Amino acid sequence: MKTLPIQIEKSSQEAWKAIDFTHLEFGRIPTDHMFVADFKCGEWQDARIIPYSPMHLSPFTSALHYGQTVFEGLKAYRLSDNRISIFRPESHAARFNHSLERMCMPIVPLELFMNALDSLIRLDAHWVSDTEGTSLYIRPFMFATEDKLGVQIADHYRFMIVCSPVGKYYSKFLRVKVEQKYTRAFPGGTGFAKCGGNYGVSFYPYKEAHDEGFDQILWTDGATHQFLEESGTMNVGFIIGNKFITPRLIETILAGMTRDSLLHIAADESLSVEERPIPFTEITAAIQSGERVEAFGIGTAATIAPIKEISVNGSLFSTYIEPDATMFRLKQRLEAIRLGKSPDHWHWNHFVKQ
Repeated sequence: MKTLPIQIEKSSQEAWKAIDFTHLEFGRIPTDHMFVADFKCGEWQDARIIPYSPMHLSPFTSALHYGQTVFEGLKAYRLSDNRISIFRPESHAARFNHSLERMCMPIVPLELFMNALDSLIRLDAHWVSDTEGTSLYIRPFMFATEDKLGVQIADHYRFMIVCSPVGKYYSKFLRVKVEQKYTRAFPGGTGFAKCGGNYGVSFYPYKEAHDEGFDQILWTDGATHQFLEESGTMNVGFIIGNKFITPRLIETILAGMTRDSLLHIAADESLSVEERPIPFTEITAAIQSGERVEAFGIGTAATIAPIKEISVNGSLFSTYIEPDATMFRLKQRLEAIRLGKSPDHWHWNHFVKQ
């Protein structure tokens, strides 16, 4: 593919000047610009950055009816030397394309993905704050735009990137419920893909859990409901003694970038790393025997979301959440790498040229 030029229309607004970066609700505030490109006649075209604004869509738009929609989530950070770093964008681009292929949607060439990211973040650089605990959440997404009713693969698509300044995703430690009735994903399905339908199907079980007083769900496998897979919209991990344990990646589990990063850091910190099937009974038995068990969700939005209590069939099991928990040390090191305060041995940070 030849290099696709990106046309830029600058916004007359500078909304960032009115933002209190010490009080941010996750995903509510858009930046001044957004990236858009369209796929027609078998190729990407009309790449542009324009002022953030509502879209006009036909009621016949294919994605609204048949669910061809995929998204990603990554973050940019303001470093102490004022540079801006995007964390692992190439890995996110690869996962985005893996999801797109599963949904029969056109892939986005890496060059287009990276040029769009760099150009947009450079233009909206003021939105990447140096306020402690903040970052710029970046949401690439694609949806079918063909104006036609009828169950078939669309020919027209739109690739977009929007951004939002964010603070903490969770403000408290989590109470979670092991889900043994509903199923998030099944072999042969789309569990590994970051497509909209995977999230839509989780709302009803989440609502039930929330009504029972829980913050999230621990999903189990669809066949037996015995093996843990994910924590709500995140990967899940456990630390028992010197072991970092997480479910191995199979086709029902999303390959998280934060998960992968923490596994590298844990090994570098001399923890024993185990990626394998985890029956929930192993976790509850360890807690009952008096072992120190740390449990946490893992994802781009939250980084590490500590779990303080796990419910299984009405029985509650408390985990270790004291300040000396190993998960906090791993989180601090990952955040230090993201902010340029610790060496980036794995070359995860991508610096935006100003």
